[in-house]
Amino acid sequence: MATMAAVHRPVRLTFPQTQVREPVVYHLGVDYGVVTSIRRASIEDHFGWMVLEMTGEPGQLDAAEAYLTSLGIEVDPVIGDIVEG
Repeated sequence: MATMAAVHRPVRLTFPQTQVREPVVYHLGVDYGVVTSIRRASIEDHFGWMVLEMTGEPGQLDAAEAYLTSLGIEVDPVIGDIVEG
């Protein structure tokens, strides 16, 4: 069986207050095998957002996004240069 090539998927995550202190990025790597790179972030006690580049096979990335949305985290695609803004 052929292995699919890893792809990069930049996303913007918007966290509700209930998820701000949870280790969701950790779980993306451990539970879904997704490599993450935080490009920008602002996390406060009541709200947070993060621009995250996720790398993995398409099925892994889809499962990771489903996990995030199941927690009430908004996941939006990022278009353009994620470092430059």
